[in-house]
Amino acid sequence: MKMIVGLGNPGRQYAGTKHNMGFMVVDGLAQRMGLTLNKLEFDAATATTRVHDEKVFLVKPQTYMNASGRAVRQLMMYYQIRLDEILVVHDDMDLTLGKLRLRQRGSAGGHNGIKDIISATGSDEFYRLKIGIQHPQRQRVVDWVLTPFAKTDQPVIDAAITKADDALEDWLNGMPFAQLMNKFN
Repeated sequence: MKMIVGLGNPGRQYAGTKHNMGFMVVDGLAQRMGLTLNKLEFDAATATTRVHDEKVFLVKPQTYMNASGRAVRQLMMYYQIRLDEILVVHDDMDLTLGKLRLRQRGSAGGHNGIKDIISATGSDEFYRLKIGIQHPQRQRVVDWVLTPFAKTDQPVIDAAITKADDALEDWLNGMPFAQLMNKFN
């Protein structure tokens, strides 16, 4: 079993914002796979499929970012998903725009969605795929993450989403995580 969780904030007003990078990546993967995340369960929009006879969940928590852990924990408990079967996709201000970074575990690094998942699950032992949104120059962080990307940045963002979805497909197809990190980091 595998579960890919894209972090973001629900609601039309947050669509396309930097903090919704995880949602954008999961939506892109769902589209590639011919899926729609239209099942609402445990505070999340989900889609389920099978890849090589393994059950796969695509998840977008419908709580706000800072409460993402609740949805992740509920899905884990109900479907008996282990931490090492979870990959969380999220934005990262400390990475340059569009840069990907895969990690096997680690601290929240200031990301409140990750912090809440660590708190809710009691562990940081889950995979992450971070996508760079760059640090704001003069803007407050909260304002920065809740604004859309500049039109001039869209080609970089589109390429990052495509590359992130390539990495997720490789993971679903059984590529070992260490090899995935070598290929995409």
